Amino acid sequence: MKTWFKSGSPWVWLSAGGVSISLISVLGLLWLIASRGLSYFWPADIYQFDMLDQAGNKSTVIGEIYDREFIPAEQLAHADITLAPGTTTVERLLVKTGNRELVSLDFRWLLVPQITDTTTPEELVVIERRTNGNFYGFIEELILDGKAVPQNQLGELVSRVEHFQSQIDVLQKVDIGAINYQLERLRLKERKHNLDKTLTEEVKADIHGQMDVLKSEYQQLESKLLALREEIARDQLNVRAMDGQVVTINFEDILKVTFNNQLGLWSKTGVFFSQVAAFVVDEPREANTEGGVFPAIFGTVLMVLLMTVIVSPFGVIAAIYLHEYAGNNALTKILRIAVINLAGVPSIVYGVFGLGFFVYMVGGSLDQLFYPENLPSPTFGTPGVLWSAITLAILTLPVVIVSTEEGLSRIPSAMRHGSLALGATKVETLWRIILPIASPAIMTGIILAIARAAGEVAPLMLVGVVKMAPNLPLDGNFPFLHLDRKFMHLGFHIYDVGFQSPNVEAARPLVYATALLLVTIIVALNMTAVSIRNRLREKYRMLEH
Repeated sequence: MKTWFKSGSPWVWLSAGGVSISLISVLGLLWLIASRGLSYFWPADIYQFDMLDQAGNKSTVIGEIYDREFIPAEQLAHADITLAPGTTTVERLLVKTGNRELVSLDFRWLLVPQITDTTTPEELVVIERRTNGNFYGFIEELILDGKAVPQNQLGELVSRVEHFQSQIDVLQKVDIGAINYQLERLRLKERKHNLDKTLTEEVKADIHGQMDVLKSEYQQLESKLLALREEIARDQLNVRAMDGQVVTINFEDILKVTFNNQLGLWSKTGVFFSQVAAFVVDEPREANTEGGVFPAIFGTVLMVLLMTVIVSPFGVIAAIYLHEYAGNNALTKILRIAVINLAGVPSIVYGVFGLGFFVYMVGGSLDQLFYPENLPSPTFGTPGVLWSAITLAILTLPVVIVSTEEGLSRIPSAMRHGSLALGATKVETLWRIILPIASPAIMTGIILAIARAAGEVAPLMLVGVVKMAPNLPLDGNFPFLHLDRKFMHLGFHIYDVGFQSPNVEAARPLVYATALLLVTIIVALNMTAVSIRNRLREKYRMLEH
């Protein structure tokens, strides 16, 4: 036994066991997130429950089963429910009933002993709407331009509305949005001339002439928009709810109509992938509890890329100075200690620093110097994507510095001496020999920085991220990339949906789906960086020997 311990085998097995447990834990976590998240997109069967309470009252509940659990029978003593002798637990179902205009809550608990019959009628329909969530019921009548028509035209009418709605979105967000943006710029231009005392009658007439042209274009687009809205509001759908009440739903509010109980496996698979795609490319609705997360995906990726562009040169330059130029003195030791300590500072402290220094001090100064016509409304003196990227760049700077310096320290001194002996300057040696060999270590630092920055939320809450951003930081209006705008972030979106949502039960699967998407994006960014690192390692492997 003593020889076995001296051989080091126990520590090898301990290390292997620790790595295995960590790997199993990570895979288990990913499996939990994936199973809960992907089930959100699978079209569930729609049930009709016939209920009978203790008073003999009959009722019908229509919806999809979200969860089921067993509760102790003692908890139902106040409900005066007759149970079979010896019953210790009672099963209950959490059913999503939707129909918000008829009932106050989307979900309700049903006790299984009170269910007399459970069916899945093929005529049951799920209507996904732009507002008020889903509607479950039976289609009674299809109204086309005030007249009842056969129900087989339902798909055609939904496609028609989708076509008109896409045109409306383009008009509102692209055409009309561009005109509003140009009008605002002309207004600010006039105000700037006024502040500079250069607003002559000629300049004023020119600005107002451009405004009149834009307003004329705006009126034409507005007329076209109103015509499209009249077209899209033409048709209605009469649906019978579970209480027998007939509700009229305008097609302009309908996103999708699905008969879930008529779908086979392949049809459900197609619906599953279409809903996954819609989740990725659509915008959120209903206080972020429905719809997609595209603005959050875009904001997360843009912020991480900006952070990477900022932190990479500064981290590499700092590491080169500390290892190649700084002497081995007290100042260098203090700098290294400071870098290491920065890595242990809580992230929220970086957020407070970014808010106080970058937003209020630097951004406020930029507004005073370059955007006085916008004041008192701030341009850069308010949280935005630029300050978020810089704040996270400072947060991840120690990671890049330490990783780069480790890579520089592994390069033999003989390579430096050989290059200098052949007549190369120190800068040429650094640029042509040292940095190429150290590039895999630099990429390792960047990979770690990306992984940490993509998952940070606390500092972003202070320096740029918001619950709902009306405009993306990138659009078709000059200068195209608007670094002063606020943005959405997947990490904050998870926090907002999970803890600030008015509808907790509806938001729970969405939290898992968004978490899975965030993990996927982080893995994709890391795999891209790892691929680049591996190529650099193979490319410069010969220089190491």
